[in-house]
Amino acid sequence: MGKTIAQKIIAAHLIDGEMMPGNEIGLKIDQTLTQDATGTMAYLEFESMGIPRVRTERSVAYIDHNTLQSGFENADDHRYIQSVAAKHGIWYSRPGNGICHQVHYERFGIPGKTLIGSDSHTPTGGGIGMLAIGAGGMDVAVAMGGGAYYIPMPKMLKVELSGELSGGASAKDIILEVLRQLTVKGGVGYIIEYAGPGVKTLEVPQRCTITNMGAELGATTSVFPSDEKTRAFLTAQGRECDWVELSSDDDAEYDKVIEIDLGKLRPLAACPHSPDNVKSVAELAAEGVKVDQVCIGSCTNSSLSDMLKVASMLKGKKIADGVSLSISPGSRQVYSMLAECGALTDLIEAGARILECACGPCIGMGFSPNSAGVSLRTFNRNFLGRSGTKDASVYLVSPETAAASALTGCFTEPEAADASVYSVPENFRINDSGVIAPLDEADAAEAEVVKGPNIKAFPETHPLADSIESEVILKLEDNITTDHIMPAGAKILPYRSNIPHLSKFCFEVVDPSFAERAKAAGTGIIVGGQNYGQGSSREHAALVPLYLGIKAVVAKSFARIHAANLVNAGILPLIFVNEGDYELVEQGGALKLEDVHKGVEAGVLTAKVIGKDGAVKAEIQLRTELAERQKKMLLAGGLLKYTTSQK
Repeated sequence: MGKTIAQKIIAAHLIDGEMMPGNEIGLKIDQTLTQDATGTMAYLEFESMGIPRVRTERSVAYIDHNTLQSGFENADDHRYIQSVAAKHGIWYSRPGNGICHQVHYERFGIPGKTLIGSDSHTPTGGGIGMLAIGAGGMDVAVAMGGGAYYIPMPKMLKVELSGELSGGASAKDIILEVLRQLTVKGGVGYIIEYAGPGVKTLEVPQRCTITNMGAELGATTSVFPSDEKTRAFLTAQGRECDWVELSSDDDAEYDKVIEIDLGKLRPLAACPHSPDNVKSVAELAAEGVKVDQVCIGSCTNSSLSDMLKVASMLKGKKIADGVSLSISPGSRQVYSMLAECGALTDLIEAGARILECACGPCIGMGFSPNSAGVSLRTFNRNFLGRSGTKDASVYLVSPETAAASALTGCFTEPEAADASVYSVPENFRINDSGVIAPLDEADAAEAEVVKGPNIKAFPETHPLADSIESEVILKLEDNITTDHIMPAGAKILPYRSNIPHLSKFCFEVVDPSFAERAKAAGTGIIVGGQNYGQGSSREHAALVPLYLGIKAVVAKSFARIHAANLVNAGILPLIFVNEGDYELVEQGGALKLEDVHKGVEAGVLTAKVIGKDGAVKAEIQLRTELAERQKKMLLAGGLLKYTTSQK
């Protein structure tokens, strides 16, 4: 039987396990990336391992999230990351050089290589044929130290593309259509591979838009072939030597196939507050939805081609009086080329505010909407409160829809764009002065790592107890995201390296009293619904509950990365055997688990459900989805203690 693209890359990097769906496999990792919101903790974890230099082919530390320096905290984190990168063999992308995923596929990504990053949108690299996977910071630290990265062997899902985009539709509309069909849970356990004649009509930045938002499907990653389009892009970047051809075999088999005719797609929008709540732009236009704010950028849609399309639509025009428009170029390369060709002037004269090359509004770092405002964003997530304004209505749209709507002040379908107006140059402007190379080994030995007062130690983990009886501190519904658990935003992100302070904001979006109650209880259990922990890969959504004494999380199902992060932190993730038992558990009651070690080993535990009155209400069955290695990790007290014990 032939292999898919993903199966070929996995086979070439397999160092542990068998490629049978569901089996745990260990992969050799060629490249890693971090960003500053997760990077400080990842490098503290790497330092704790005592390995002098990274053992990957390329590791890059990007500064793109916490660029608002309203106090010393972010600047101190950046100084720490730069110093630890120089000492340990890691390349450092300075603030302003660009968003990690955009810069990485422009300057460092290589088809056929493996990449993990401490950011859930690392699968962007699949647009150039990488096996690029989002992971927790601890997993990235272990990979930098030369350790394998472990995942359950995914199943394969093919998206067969036919036809060609027309009628104002774009790459963003392709992934919104996939989300409409599959939902935010539909990719769980799969690698999504794009195939069919429609693939050849898509340029690399369009492919990267699609693989970027594959994270919202819950997929392990997404991947495109590496073909002549890939070769042309890498050649334009002065990196043709990095190109290799990569495609699936004709007789490759897939576990699931969906088909999309690109010619039939029309502009779409993800409505509040989920990326799979998709409607047509025509429908929203007919409803007369007024627009207050438009944000164009993020790692999803900030390429040169995206920006040139927008500039061509805005040239010689003015945005509507009631609209505020921001533009965030994805990299310094994009920014400088916009300035060079005059497109930047067109954007400015149309009334756009030009923000720096960073994540910015996408993570609530500035440019929050007005109260109860409608914000159209070319981003990848529109979770409740993520924009910084809790009662805002955030829609996810293409750059074309965003620009058209900014001009009219209401939802507006874009017309088919004239490609000749915004043609992308054959060669890109190459200037890597925004990236600092690490010190050589001789100089690195004497280099100092600089830590500011906001950088606190990694929270203490403990071996898994054999008996757990704790209060149910919080009970939650389905699709709780890591933004619910550990919010982002300008107020909170500066404390990502300070877990004690960060803990004050845990679950603030859904229950402002949670942190105080959890700390007072000393130990606790969280209960959730389906797809608990979807969204960002931020391990802080596990580390902060760990600090607050959470011993276990019981849910109907878990998002892949978050479940792994809980195990890494030494928190036990448990799943209801009978989903109806969720109704028996009440917040303020308790769960009692005994013979935990035996239960974890067997994969099934019995829990006593205790009511608020202290009486036992029922006994229920809970199961685990843990590989043998993960069981040992929990017994040891998490990934770092387990890794140390294996030395």
